[in-house]
Amino acid sequence: MPRKLAKQSTSTSLSSTSTSTSTSTSSASAPSLAPILSDGGPLPRAVVFDLDYTLWPFWVDTHVHAPLRANAAHTACTDKVGESFAFYRDVPALLHALSLAGVRLGVASRTYAPDLGRDMLKQLHVPPLGSPLLASSSSADGDVPVNGNGNGNGNGSAKGGAKDGKSRKAIEFFDAGLEIYPSSKIKHFEALHKRTGIPYADMLFFDDESRNRDTETLGVTMWLVRDGVTFGELESGVREWRRRRGVQ
Repeated sequence: MPRKLAKQSTSTSLSSTSTSTSTSTSSASAPSLAPILSDGGPLPRAVVFDLDYTLWPFWVDTHVHAPLRANAAHTACTDKVGESFAFYRDVPALLHALSLAGVRLGVASRTYAPDLGRDMLKQLHVPPLGSPLLASSSSADGDVPVNGNGNGNGNGSAKGGAKDGKSRKAIEFFDAGLEIYPSSKIKHFEALHKRTGIPYADMLFFDDESRNRDTETLGVTMWLVRDGVTFGELESGVREWRRRRGVQ
């Protein structure tokens, strides 16, 4: 199968001085990256991500060959044939920002390699707030209130956003649950709803396939991304979620 190429940089290219058009906003300062999370407006209680071409630029069941071996900083993994894999560039800081804003995080993926997907989430770590590795991508520090934004999320001190000076496994950020197995996204969301008790209308879903808009029959808001989630996509998704709630 021909390899699908990502347009935007991954988190392994943080030191690069060049950026593509699709990620030109990613090098801006923190206040311009995620004001949507601290503007006093309502936020979804849960944000759910697909994996392939949403959090990372590859199909984990097609392009990745176990076993995985992380680099020293756990910012990328190398597979059996020597290929390197990492998150899209904004993803580590984005996970921090949402966690600090009191938003619960989940995954809904129909990959045929669920164990490998989970292993990737364990092997890839999110640098601590203040880390140069994180700041090179974007910075959530100082931009998002630690105790949420006053809109009822209330868990802004979530473990994922703890400023303890240590990297964390990416999998630890997803406190709403991981639904990673071949199935419909409808079933994934039914499981997430049952586990968390969060109404579908309070969920925002990022996915790269338009066919998964069927989740909106449940009341979920889906935002379509074409080549990975960025802070710009996050803002657009939250604005669409608010619009459907009658909030401008």
